[in-house]
Amino acid sequence: MNSCAYFVNSTANTISVFPITIIKPRRFKNQCFLKQSSLSANLSITNNSDNKMSSVHYDSLRVLEWDSLCDAVASFAGTSLGREATKAQLWSLNQTYEESLRLLEETNAAVEMRKHGGCSLDFGTIDAVLVKSAIQQAQRSLAVNGNEAMAVAALLQLAETLQLNLKAAIKENADWYGRFMPLTEEIMGLVINRSLVKLIQQVIDEDGSVKDSASSTLRRSRDQVRVLERKIYDLMDSLIRNEKNETPFMEVSNIDGRWCIKSGADQLTGFKGLLLSSGSGLGSIIEPLSAVPLNDELQQARASVAKAEADVLSMLTEKMQMDLDDIEKLLTCIIRLDVVNARATYSLSFGGACPDLFLLEGKGASTSVMYLSGDKISKTSYPIKREWTLYMPKAYNPLLLQQHRQTLQKARKDVSNATAVAALQRAHPVPVDFFIDHKTRVLVITGPNTGGKTICLKTVGLAAMMAKSGLHVLASESVKIPWFDAVFADIGDEQSLSQSLSTFSGHLKRISEIQSHSTIQSLVLLDEVGAGTNPLEGAALGMSLLESFAESGALLTIATTHHGELKTLKYSNDVFENACMEFDEVNLKPTFKILWGIPGRSNAINIAERLGLPSIIVDNAREIYGAASAEIDEVITDMERLKQDFKEKLEEAQHHLMLSKDLYENLLLARRKIMEHGAEQRSRKTQELSEAAAVARSILHKKVRRLRASAIQSSQATPANKIRHTLAINGQHDTAEYNEPPVAYKSTSFVEDIKQSQSEKSQVPKVGDMVHVSSLGRRATVVRVEPSKDEIVVQTGNMKLKLKLTEIQT
Repeated sequence: MNSCAYFVNSTANTISVFPITIIKPRRFKNQCFLKQSSLSANLSITNNSDNKMSSVHYDSLRVLEWDSLCDAVASFAGTSLGREATKAQLWSLNQTYEESLRLLEETNAAVEMRKHGGCSLDFGTIDAVLVKSAIQQAQRSLAVNGNEAMAVAALLQLAETLQLNLKAAIKENADWYGRFMPLTEEIMGLVINRSLVKLIQQVIDEDGSVKDSASSTLRRSRDQVRVLERKIYDLMDSLIRNEKNETPFMEVSNIDGRWCIKSGADQLTGFKGLLLSSGSGLGSIIEPLSAVPLNDELQQARASVAKAEADVLSMLTEKMQMDLDDIEKLLTCIIRLDVVNARATYSLSFGGACPDLFLLEGKGASTSVMYLSGDKISKTSYPIKREWTLYMPKAYNPLLLQQHRQTLQKARKDVSNATAVAALQRAHPVPVDFFIDHKTRVLVITGPNTGGKTICLKTVGLAAMMAKSGLHVLASESVKIPWFDAVFADIGDEQSLSQSLSTFSGHLKRISEIQSHSTIQSLVLLDEVGAGTNPLEGAALGMSLLESFAESGALLTIATTHHGELKTLKYSNDVFENACMEFDEVNLKPTFKILWGIPGRSNAINIAERLGLPSIIVDNAREIYGAASAEIDEVITDMERLKQDFKEKLEEAQHHLMLSKDLYENLLLARRKIMEHGAEQRSRKTQELSEAAAVARSILHKKVRRLRASAIQSSQATPANKIRHTLAINGQHDTAEYNEPPVAYKSTSFVEDIKQSQSEKSQVPKVGDMVHVSSLGRRATVVRVEPSKDEIVVQTGNMKLKLKLTEIQT
């Protein structure tokens, strides 16, 4: 019989294979199970009594599905503690306005770091739970285990790598320092003990086991264990070989660290031993007498190994205790950075835009605000006029967008389902536009069922809470949204059998709680206000509630309704505004778009007519509905038509405005080119005039020198010749002055003619020619000519002279 066994190598956690079967996990002396406890005040996730959320706050977050959004954002965190901290931070919603601005700054900085690429905040490589456990063990003066020590080393190495990458990015471009703020200072301030990392790597292996080289005692003990295991192997192998003919089934087993032999049921062995256990049909477990001393010695050797390992881990723990505060602060900082990175990654994943978050201190067109736009905070002490209280162009509901993405990813896994994938891509969620004027305090939205009213309420509520929590809002561009101290929502059926509340009673109870908790800086969302009871009474109650919120209630209230009477509030109070969900009467389905400034109208009778209901029934319904209501619907229809025309005209005007801007930019470009061309021409003409003036000055200087030479010659001649010579020179001078135009009007060609004529008049003599030196009044022989310097060397008798060409005559 060929059996096999697996002997555990205690020295390095390796497994040796022998021809026996042994199943025994390794046991550590100092291994223990830790109860979950808080690392510090920054890491613990507890609800203090001061921060307990009221039931109306909790119910509002529940109906808005804020918990689902928190889970979605937390899924982008790299560590388990980071995911818990992300949920805790988002769920609290107790931030002040300044804290919300700081959170948005951090998110923007993390977005910039991810875009940079070299400074990505990826913490998926560390085990924060093990690091937390190591800190707790060290705080209790208990030895850490190998895996915990390696987790601490990985944390320190990651922090060091993050610092190095950040320094490299700043060295490459100093602007990154400001763009990564305020995370730059936080990362640069991390304290890292590199010697502790080196020590851990020296004594702990990658799998968490203590290395043989950690201490000499450990090495000797493990060597002894290996020798004893080899002896036991040889002994067990010989016993099984001797018994294999009489007992066909025998295998080696490990009972509490002692090696034994397990035989089949009702089988007798030929060796003596201690019977440890036996049972009917289960066989017997026997420790051979010859193996007892070896097992005892092996147990002692393993105890020595465990003690040596404990000594090494205790030494590591003492080293960690020296920097325990820094390690704890480092873990806290890394978890906080992980939370920031989760917010930034969520924004980049879903295409979010940084909101322009501002604080309205009072309701009005002019208010002192401090707001954040993009990645900078602007502080202003002067009044700023804002056209919109809420400006959200093409905003998506984040949960609807996430659901669509998950459905699309699931469909793409099925390669054969290409048609469904194409249909899902076309059925992308429809964004909504919210443009609420600064004078509006109550917005009434009407429209058909399943038209998107409730989704619009949730979109606004989630966007407000996302901006407050430091998240980017999922919109096509940066949104302008005020900071709300709280968001209250009454959405859905609040029927309660346990409290004997009907749907109508449940809504009233919730609205009453909202009204008592809301402040002048709150956002209130009411779905189907006044519904669930007699339409006339419900409409009257709904009008009264909305007027109450408008007078002394929240900063902004958005309500949906089917009651036509609520549409009339706008015409008696300027703080009300109407909007309706668009309905495609041709295809008989909603478009999920909002029409602003238009109250919705009933489409039931028209839909019934299009669906083929008998005309007599439709006509009778119109008659019962009343002529006045029909006239109101016609007015609303005209308003919708005018609104559509206005929208088309507005789009046309915007198109022409864009064309005008393009033409204006082209005109500015042409003007700049003309100015550059004119400047170039002026520069060229100025250069030509300068050259002409230089030539003219040279000619004048030569003539002056010639006149001076002639004057010297004439002083040596007879008086009669002197008179004739002077007259001749004067005549030439007058002729030259009469023929030469002013220098300023000479062209380039004229200058060239002057140069050419001048070169023809003054021919350069050659070596050996005889020339007349005017200053000496005698002739001399040319010895050397230097045309480049306009100089000549002549010799008369024994004397050599260097003269200018203008000082001689040929």
